[in-house]
Amino acid sequence: MMQVCLNGSRTAADGVAVPLTPESIADSAAEAVAAGATDIHVHPKTPCGRDTLSPRVLAPALSAIRARVAVPVGVTTGAWAEPDPAARLERIRDWTVLPDHASVNWHEPGAEETAALLMELGVGVEAGIWSGTDGAERFAASPLGPKVLRVLAEVTDTEPSAAASSARALLSGIGTAHGRPVLLHGEDGGAWPVLRLAGRLGLATRIGLEDALVLPDGEPAGSNAHLVAAGLAEYGASRAGVTPDRPGRPSDGNP
Repeated sequence: MMQVCLNGSRTAADGVAVPLTPESIADSAAEAVAAGATDIHVHPKTPCGRDTLSPRVLAPALSAIRARVAVPVGVTTGAWAEPDPAARLERIRDWTVLPDHASVNWHEPGAEETAALLMELGVGVEAGIWSGTDGAERFAASPLGPKVLRVLAEVTDTEPSAAASSARALLSGIGTAHGRPVLLHGEDGGAWPVLRLAGRLGLATRIGLEDALVLPDGEPAGSNAHLVAAGLAEYGASRAGVTPDRPGRPSDGNP
């Protein structure tokens, strides 16, 4: 599984390649799926570029994507999009168009209630377990754990030489993950080392402008499709035990 994370909390300040409007998000999604992405994660944006859970923003974004592609589409429920847990639940109850899945960060206040409501609505839950938080411990004790769609093992260490080690520690902390599938990914400087580790371990992964603005060789990424194509190549080489020969390849501390 290769999920594309189209935009995340990025803004126009991060470059014109970051899709922000429903139309540009749908275009980017279609290009990424054509490049090999099998699942989509997106942050619907207000006109000023802020992440939101508003049904008036979510519905056109999801509808635009689904008019172009047939793969599952998921959204964030991150606290930055709606800090108040009670208000977050009200936003979700008001959704008129439902995503296929939604990520819930287990270290955030209200995570259990958010996940329970999503499940009640028939929306799959991606349990976001961030390194450097108590998310793994909370998830291990959660009665909802066996019911989630999958676990997102999210490595927040952006140091290229340390990210893979941080990822292994996070996976150890997650343990059996209640028997659910695990998607492993990193961000910024840690994105490519962690993706290669996911390949070596045979885990699902993701890539996109939310996680990385540059290609493995350090060149700026022109689109989500470019990142997906590069991600599939890196993943396949790592799965096969092959080290790509390219100048300036960042080390992830592993052969």
